[in-house]
This record gives sequence, C-alpha cells and structure tokens, in this order.
Amino acid sequence: MLLVGLTGGIGSGKSTVADLLVRRGAVVVDADAVARSVVERGMPALAALVERFGEAVLGADGALDRPKLAELAFADEQSRKDLEAITHPAINTEFLSQMQAAPADAIVVCDVPLLAESEQARGRGYPVIVVVEAPLDLRLGRLEGRGVPRADAARRMAAQVSDEERRAIATHVIDNSGDLDALERQVDDLWTDLLRIKAEHEAKADKQTAGE
Repeated sequence: MLLVGLTGGIGSGKSTVADLLVRRGAVVVDADAVARSVVERGMPALAALVERFGEAVLGADGALDRPKLAELAFADEQSRKDLEAITHPAINTEFLSQMQAAPADAIVVCDVPLLAESEQARGRGYPVIVVVEAPLDLRLGRLEGRGVPRADAARRMAAQVSDEERRAIATHVIDNSGDLDALERQVDDLWTDLLRIKAEHEAKADKQTAGE
C-alpha cells in the first residue's frame, strides 16, 4: 500500500484531482466526509457534543445543526478545545479504519484539506504529498460559481496557510489553472509516478523480508 496525502486551498480543485485519481484506480479517503460521518445521528460523538454543548446543537430532525455548533464551540478557546477533544479522536479512528480497509496493494489517497495546518495529519507520515494549486482570482471565481459570496470566500482562504507553506511539504504540485485536459495530463503523469514509487516501496519491502 502506498499512502498519498492530497491537499490544496479551498477552490483549488483538489476534489477534482481526487476524482481523477479514483478513475485511475486509487482508493480515496475523504477527511471531510469522515468528519461528517462521525457526528451523524446515533454516533457516540454526536451524543458527546449534545452532552457538552446542549440540545441546542440539534436540529428539529435530531441531526447536528452545524452553524449552531460552530456558534457555541468557537465562542471561546475552552469551548473550541472541548469540540476538538470530542471530534478529533472519532475522526482519526474512522480515518485510519478506512485507510486500513483498503486493499494491501492499493494506492490510498488521503484527501485532507488542512494537511499543511494539521500536525496530526502530517504525523501520519505520507511518503507522497500532492498539493493542488490555482491562482487566487480563479479560486475566488470558482467559489462564487458555487454560491459562496466573494468576501466570504476570501475570508476562508485567509484562514488557511499560504501556497508557499503548502508547497514546502509537497513532493508533487498540480497546477490547476488551465482546462480539464491540462489537468488530466498532469494527473496521468502523477499516476505514473505513483505506480513507480509504489513498485519501489514494494521491492524494498520484499528485499527486507528476504533478508530477515
């Protein structure tokens, strides 16, 4: 198994790259999807959130009211730490479970939006980290196209690390400033390189096993 960290700023097109890698045979573990799943109705983390922050964090249907949780959890530093203490272990457990469920010979792409910001995520020791980039104006335009107000999109970007900080941890950089054909060509090259790296890792592991 080859673990690949995939990240990029909001609006960079990281999810598109993830989809293209799936088409080529990768298994993708989506950190955002995992974070949503661990607080669904009936999950222990949701019960813990209700115990800590009250019934106000639930909507009329019993599901988590995310805006209300954010309002309460980010009201002060202790509340934020309490939120993280509840959700982070649950997210990490489920994330690792999905990684381990992948076939032993898979290329597992871990789609982690805040990889550069998260010491815990970087601590997973990805031998490959792919960063997807695009110019700021293009990213803002993409988000506006999804219905996100430009000022709100700019605030979200400002809260993330810079392109330079992401690039500093990257082994591969995808430039998503062109059209889909240009992106496809880069992903083809990336996939070829990932297959090569996986083969090298497997050969090294076989040699170590033979030497035992």
